[in-house]
Amino acid sequence: MPEHAFVALGSNVAAERNLPLAIAELAALGRIASISQVYETAPIGPAGQPTFLNAAALLLTDLAPHVLRDRLREIEARLGRARTPDKYAPRTIDLDICLHGNTILDSDELTLPAAEIVSRAYLATTLAELAPAFRHPTTGETLAEIADRLRGQGHLIPRPDIREQIDLAIGASDRGP
Repeated sequence: MPEHAFVALGSNVAAERNLPLAIAELAALGRIASISQVYETAPIGPAGQPTFLNAAALLLTDLAPHVLRDRLREIEARLGRARTPDKYAPRTIDLDICLHGNTILDSDELTLPAAEIVSRAYLATTLAELAPAFRHPTTGETLAEIADRLRGQGHLIPRPDIREQIDLAIGASDRGP
């Protein structure tokens, strides 16, 4: 039975091109049930980096968490992502599993739910747009409650122009907000 996988997407290198391409590739991993709005956000880490475009997708998939993570890394590689020791380095695309149903997992390769959900406004906001009533497996809060608590932290600039490009890339007009 397919599981709900919440995937965060981010890019600050040719983001207008890479975000729609990445979401189109997600369709090969399951059924895209919903896509959040796209937001422009300030980078985390050293000053001088380009701004990010961030979004999230709700994917119904039969893939187990570690397998899904590996497939997301393959998409990143195809889109030119070069992983370096600098976790704040600019990137063509960043694809992270934030939630995989109610799975709780803590391994060297993957932690679920992603710790950043409860501390990063851009992440909480995009995930809450996908399923506001979904309860965080460890805190018990709904995604909407987490997003409300973080409202005002960070500056999220809606980018409906990029969302339109995503809809065109996947041939959909009703995939979320």
